[in-house]
Amino acid sequence: MPLKIMPKKKHLSAGRVPLILFLCQMIGALDVPLDPKLLDDLVQPPTITQQSPKDYIVDPRENIVIQCEAKGKPPPSFSWTRNGTHFDIDKDPLVTMKPGSGTLIINIITEGKAETYEGVYQCTARNERGAAVSNNIVVRPSRSPLWTKERLEPITLRNGQSLVLPCRPPIGLPPAIIFWMDNSFQRLPQSERVSQGLNGDLYFSNVLPEDTREDYICYARFNHTQTIQQKQPISLKVISVDELNDTLAANLSDTEFYGAKPNKERPPTFLTPEGNESLKEELRGNVLSLECIAEGLPTPIIYWIKEDGTLPVNRTFYRNFKKTLQITQVTEADSGNYQCIAKNPLGAVHHTIAVTVKAAPYWIAAPQNLVLSPGENGTLICRANGNPKPRIAWLTNGVPIEIAPEDPSRKIDGDTIIFSNVQERLSAVYQCNASNEYGYLLANAFVNVLAEPPRILTSANMLYQVIANRPAFLDCAFFGSPLPAIEWFKGTRGSALHEDIYVLHDNGTLEIPVAQKDSTGTYTCVARNKLGMAKNEVHLEIKDPTRIIKQPEHAVVQRGSKVSFECKVKHDHTLIPTIVWLKDHGELPNEERFSVDKDHLVVTDVSDDDGGTYTCTANTTLDRVSASAVLRVVAPTPTPAPIYDVPNPPFDLELTNQLDKSVQLTWTPGDDNNSPITKFIIEYEDAMHEAGVWHHQAEVSGTQTTAQLKLSPYVNYSFRVMAENSIGRSVPSEASEQYLTKAAEPDQNPTAVEGLGTEPDNLVITWKPLNGFESNGPGLQYKVSWRQKDGDDEWTSVVVANVSKYIVSGTPTFVPYLIKVQALNDVGFAPEPAVVMGHSGEDLPMVAPGNVRVNVVNSTLAEVHWDPVPLKSVRGHLQGYRIYYWKVQSSSKRNRRHIEKKILTFQGSKTHGMLPGLQPYSHYFLNVRVVNGKGEGPASSDRGFHTPEGVPSAPSSLKIVNPTLDSLTLEWDPPSHPNGVLTEYTLKYQPINSTHELGPLVDLKIPANKTRWTLKNLNFSTRYKFYFYAQTSVGSGSQITEEAITTVDEAGILPPDVGAGKGKEEWRKELVNGSRSFFGLKGLMPGTAYKVRVGAEGDSGFVSSEDVFETGPAMASRQVDIATQGWFIGLMCAVALLILILLIVCFVRRNKGGKYPVKEKEDAHADPEIQPMKEDDGTFGEYRSFESDAEDHKPLKKGSRTPSDRTVKKEDSDDSLVDYGEGVNGQFNEDGSFIGQYSGKKEKEPAEGNESSEAPSPVNAMNSFV
Repeated sequence: MPLKIMPKKKHLSAGRVPLILFLCQMIGALDVPLDPKLLDDLVQPPTITQQSPKDYIVDPRENIVIQCEAKGKPPPSFSWTRNGTHFDIDKDPLVTMKPGSGTLIINIITEGKAETYEGVYQCTARNERGAAVSNNIVVRPSRSPLWTKERLEPITLRNGQSLVLPCRPPIGLPPAIIFWMDNSFQRLPQSERVSQGLNGDLYFSNVLPEDTREDYICYARFNHTQTIQQKQPISLKVISVDELNDTLAANLSDTEFYGAKPNKERPPTFLTPEGNESLKEELRGNVLSLECIAEGLPTPIIYWIKEDGTLPVNRTFYRNFKKTLQITQVTEADSGNYQCIAKNPLGAVHHTIAVTVKAAPYWIAAPQNLVLSPGENGTLICRANGNPKPRIAWLTNGVPIEIAPEDPSRKIDGDTIIFSNVQERLSAVYQCNASNEYGYLLANAFVNVLAEPPRILTSANMLYQVIANRPAFLDCAFFGSPLPAIEWFKGTRGSALHEDIYVLHDNGTLEIPVAQKDSTGTYTCVARNKLGMAKNEVHLEIKDPTRIIKQPEHAVVQRGSKVSFECKVKHDHTLIPTIVWLKDHGELPNEERFSVDKDHLVVTDVSDDDGGTYTCTANTTLDRVSASAVLRVVAPTPTPAPIYDVPNPPFDLELTNQLDKSVQLTWTPGDDNNSPITKFIIEYEDAMHEAGVWHHQAEVSGTQTTAQLKLSPYVNYSFRVMAENSIGRSVPSEASEQYLTKAAEPDQNPTAVEGLGTEPDNLVITWKPLNGFESNGPGLQYKVSWRQKDGDDEWTSVVVANVSKYIVSGTPTFVPYLIKVQALNDVGFAPEPAVVMGHSGEDLPMVAPGNVRVNVVNSTLAEVHWDPVPLKSVRGHLQGYRIYYWKVQSSSKRNRRHIEKKILTFQGSKTHGMLPGLQPYSHYFLNVRVVNGKGEGPASSDRGFHTPEGVPSAPSSLKIVNPTLDSLTLEWDPPSHPNGVLTEYTLKYQPINSTHELGPLVDLKIPANKTRWTLKNLNFSTRYKFYFYAQTSVGSGSQITEEAITTVDEAGILPPDVGAGKGKEEWRKELVNGSRSFFGLKGLMPGTAYKVRVGAEGDSGFVSSEDVFETGPAMASRQVDIATQGWFIGLMCAVALLILILLIVCFVRRNKGGKYPVKEKEDAHADPEIQPMKEDDGTFGEYRSFESDAEDHKPLKKGSRTPSDRTVKKEDSDDSLVDYGEGVNGQFNEDGSFIGQYSGKKEKEPAEGNESSEAPSPVNAMNSFV
């Protein structure tokens, strides 16, 4: 026989079977258990049990695992979609599905890239009973891009100035974590003066000399890929006033030197955010982070307030030295204006942040699985909330319910599906999708139609053991369809147990609220439905409770003595208790001085550390009891130590001077136990109204022994007194004699009197009744009076018993009434009550608003006016007017269609309102209704109006196709919202040169019926930028931009990658990059016919296309190869010979010791401006290495100079390759041939873009010797 022990705390148990059964069909769900031993033949639609998150960021270095697990019977099969279409995993060798589940494993470690599998995935689990779908799982690989290379100039500031060091990290996925460190990877110290902002920038409210360093480095840590990217170090030098004065003194004359003054203190200003106001939007449930960072001298302090409320106490946190305010689990109630205040001794500055909290959809009631038997009824409810309000959409087996097969037993009512008279073949899985602009929720809930006889799932002959006088719970877990009825019986021939003594729970459990010895016995659970019956027996035993009959007593002992605590336990003879001693709720010290022997704990050689609370705990398998005593250790004294304890209770309580509303209480204090009594506490009991409940009456000083007490009428008083000293409070004294005060009329009337009709013909009067203590006498009743406010009727009154409501029937609809409720008892009436006003019940309004007029303001806004309805026809509290409006016809497409009506409500008695968000060039209808507390009145006649044309939206798409040497073809789709009749398209375009500068703009008008246009006579190998927009008669719409490049000339094309067939010769075959859409063929014979074939191979096989063309007659190339021309070769030889002669002359003159005139002047008067700069300046002299040019791609800070008399300095390099290869006029063909032209250069030209400054050309070198 299995043994079941009753738990120590009250809860429902389902035995050993791990099954959860929800047996209320219309409200909850009955989960069909899938235990093969018990319910092997039951079927169940699929249920998704595990899936990957909606936003799934994967590590590109690891295999991608997209989870999808589901249960069902028979076991479900799985399929996937990717980006909305079927994903055939059999065709991709890198994708496998985990056996027995729908989990996808994409092997990208050995081959493949994570980016290839980026997309939106959805899993479907299907069996014969239906199909469940997962969320849309957006799979994206994590990214940790490198920092853009940049040159950071050193920063020099005066002491006290403010500074912001930008970080600007690369955009990764997920976003990087930003922190600042030095070259030694030590975090930079932060404070109220120096701190990192939410955007990663480092803010200095004011700089100090100790901020000087050359290694301010911003780091970006990408946790998903476990990588850290580093920005270039930033150098900062802070110059003090003394250093600045020394610098000025060294560089300025006496007349110029004024001296640097100390940086003045200044009031705060905000470094971020800018301006006086800003906006912040956050989603419900997220962490709201608001930031204010200020500069000033001295350093400002930041304070935060909420203008229209207080900051939430348990959810508000301050970060970054109070510069950041964070509110966790933000809700709509946290919306409002937040103000940050920056203060220093010189002033304060404020910034207001307007916070708006939106909400992605969240569940109010998600749909639950539903198990029904044939012919039964049920409902699926799907309720969600959000801001804005989410839209509810239903699907069945993954298909929108609007296009799903018809089901006559199913009716959809908004967020509810109602099933009636269901049949077994109609089992299915339903999906509810709640969505708004911030997200969506998707829930699967199946409807399983089963016909099953009852089954008892609880083990047979289970034995339950319970402590006497505690509740007992006997389990009877069951299953059946239709839902079985459960009955319990005691004994072999006992009758059914009823709920007058027992509690029958919906899950089949029988509860015995207070189990007694006679509750012992055998209980039988019987489950019945129309298909059969099942039963099971369990057994109950009642045990005596465990009790501590001798508790340990408090003790005060001297240091070094011995103490003993006794703990005697009485228990049921069938249970074996375990006795455990604790000290201060922990284990006893592991010392020999502590010994436990049966019922005693003995402590020898007591020390000061032994003081504390000692607890004796007795445990059995069914219950647990404990008792405690306090040990106080005192110093040994030659005389007996005084006993310090709480006072003994007062005694000899006596009542004197007994009056109607007061009495005098006198008592005698007990022993104070060596601690003076500080006060007495007096309590009273009302034996008539609340017997056994003691209430606080008064407190008096510890020196008093009498008290004058105020009394209320008609109360049977008893008093008791407690004494208190520094040790604690005494036990209460014995109760005094009882004293019954005389009855009196009530001295107050009921509160919270209201009059509000629930029906059009009644008035419900409610109030908060007096309690027994306030009644002041027997026979408490209420006199309820009412009359119409605007009539001449007399008061109508009725006396009712001690209730809290009275209903007046037969009243006219929505009439104001004056109401009063007066208390009375057998002695008399309470004072005259206050009069309050109420109204009888409301009814729906009778009249529709008239004279509805519509004034169309513009293409998206209309103003509606109407005449108010008579107030008498409202028949209730006027809450406002409601406008229903809908678009019924598009003026551009002329197709009549009905669209869901929109509603706008205008509060109060307004007679006009604005309709925003209308669609231009459309036909609308509207009507107006009045609204009261009961509902809406009749609608006015429908009023139609037209909205005028507006400007169109941008064209839906713009593509550049078929690029050639001098032409580009543009294809586009019309605007998705033309908002009128398109009159034409406007195309503007302009070339972009290599330095990203824009050329002249060309404006072109295109007819509205065109969707393709070819631009001719363009420059070859040139990038163009296009601006394209549509126009109506109203004006131009939004533009769409695109860029494209004309193809390069054939002379610059690399060798071909496709094959061309010529005559009957063999085909030449080459592979071409699949991203290219054009190719130039080289090496063809003039005047020859060729056949060309282009083929593409993909998942669907090989597809090819052929064409025949003939080359033209031989003609000169558009671009002559200058390196092959004879005149050019001769010119080059002459130049080379001339250079050689000049070099020989220079060498001869130098050997003879001659000097150039300019050189002599330079030697005599060195010009500091043309000397090479020192290395510690951070720049270079006239010499520059190729490596630095290639690395920086920036102009030199000092270019090569030529002296004024055009002689060459000794330091100049005559054979630098830069002179020939890197200048603007020096260019090379792709085959390496030099095609630049020699030409004279000006002495100095501005650098273009990121190109290096040009070195002197060979002609310049020659000119310098003339």
